[in-house]
Amino acid sequence: MLRRSLSIAGLCAGLLISANALALSLNDLSQTDATGGLKDALTQGAQVAVKQLGAPGGFSNNPDVRIELPGNLGKAAKAMKKFGMGAQVDQLEASMNKAAEAAVPQAQALLVEAVKKMSVEDAKGILSGGKESATEYLSKTSREQIRVKFLPIVKQATDQVGLAQQYNSFAGQAATLGVLDAKNANVEGYVTEQALNGLFEMIGKQEAAIRENPAAAATSLAKKVFGAL
Repeated sequence: MLRRSLSIAGLCAGLLISANALALSLNDLSQTDATGGLKDALTQGAQVAVKQLGAPGGFSNNPDVRIELPGNLGKAAKAMKKFGMGAQVDQLEASMNKAAEAAVPQAQALLVEAVKKMSVEDAKGILSGGKESATEYLSKTSREQIRVKFLPIVKQATDQVGLAQQYNSFAGQAATLGVLDAKNANVEGYVTEQALNGLFEMIGKQEAAIRENPAAAATSLAKKVFGAL
């Protein structure tokens, strides 16, 4: 019995040693693998976020990114809804969310391009950074280009709704009085900014999920890299 117990103990110890030997750290990975795995994971996160947000209801049905009227306009809208006058507000907010959903697919090519341009030094900083450091890199390198793509699509979508003109008139007056941020004074600018915020928030959630559970990564290289963090 003693001999059997010692054998089991020895086997367990051997398995533990083997597991430790197989465990990887970032220092064990080549720069090529580390950069490649990060690029795979980022591309995956961007594609998932675009697919989710670009679908019907992608913004309007997601409380984390749903676009509502800003600032004092939002407060007035909530009051209108309480008094049974929310139909116009609902229609305007629905149009804003649909405009964002229409624009988001334009982001995918730009996000993938930003990932491709990532350097080894960029990758090192991201992998040793916080839970959303990759998302922050994407925002820094692609947000302005995506904004340029979003604006005309959002404008076209909101121009088709007469309430957009009412928003611009009301919001413009509110901005001159200092009760509304100037960047929210026209509907296309506001919706574009909110669409960008929603996009990078969802990419951030994808990144955090892969960091927390590397098995969720789509490629074996990404699993390897994030498993080593």
